Amino acid sequence: MTQRVAVVTGANKGIGFSIVKQLCKQFDGIVYLTARDIIRGYNAIRKLKQQGLNPNFHKLDITDDDSISTFHDYLKEMYDRLDILINNAGIAFKESATEPFSIQAEETLRVNYFALRKVCKKLYPLLKPHARVVHVSSSSGRLKSISNESLRKKFLDPNLTEEELDNILHGFVNAAKENRHLEEGWPNSAYIISKIGVSALAGIHQRMFDSDPREDLVVNSVHPGFVNTDMTGHKGILSPDQGAEAPVYGALLPKNTDIRGKYVWYDKALVIWAKT
Repeated sequence: MTQRVAVVTGANKGIGFSIVKQLCKQFDGIVYLTARDIIRGYNAIRKLKQQGLNPNFHKLDITDDDSISTFHDYLKEMYDRLDILINNAGIAFKESATEPFSIQAEETLRVNYFALRKVCKKLYPLLKPHARVVHVSSSSGRLKSISNESLRKKFLDPNLTEEELDNILHGFVNAAKENRHLEEGWPNSAYIISKIGVSALAGIHQRMFDSDPREDLVVNSVHPGFVNTDMTGHKGILSPDQGAEAPVYGALLPKNTDIRGKYVWYDKALVIWAKT
């Protein structure tokens, strides 16, 4: 029997590292820790092997089309399958960041949303029946962070497509570049918008999966909690291991689960992401 395969992006430290650790203990298959930096990636692998675990490593820079294609080709040649994909890689500018907001908006959306989109587009064809996908979102990824009612309605369109969502988020970036995002009803946080996009994308992808001939494909967005990591400036109240629990829960949902296209809180509760 062909071994099942799990992939975690951005996994050399923080929540991603802990997700790999927990999958190695709970998932019956091969677990890939991916990272854009080879040295950091192999150092992470070494730490896990010292704990008696046995993950694999492959370089993956989600912002690099060639890197994504290389990884896809590797998985296809080696296994011709993918059973778990956890999209964890992402960035957040610190409050003390000196870059203009226009730069923060463009870069944050480029990495957190558009790069994730590219990974999914390339790797989704490898998904096997009963595969599970997790988009790591945030408590920031709730629609209530947008004050503009017309913008909210666009996100809430039950027939919203990936391309339409792309255009909405490009609109935010363009507004930020022209310093009119606030007057248009956008929040003054690129990270919030990127995670709203990620949460909305899970719903779109689930609708796509529901009409896919492959049986029981499931995707959910997950808020891992306020976790003590580099991204939060180590102000988080949860450990990375605690932050990994909900994403791993989403990755290991049983066959034919009803939890699909949902927004999952760090305590595994289902939250209405669109609630204002």
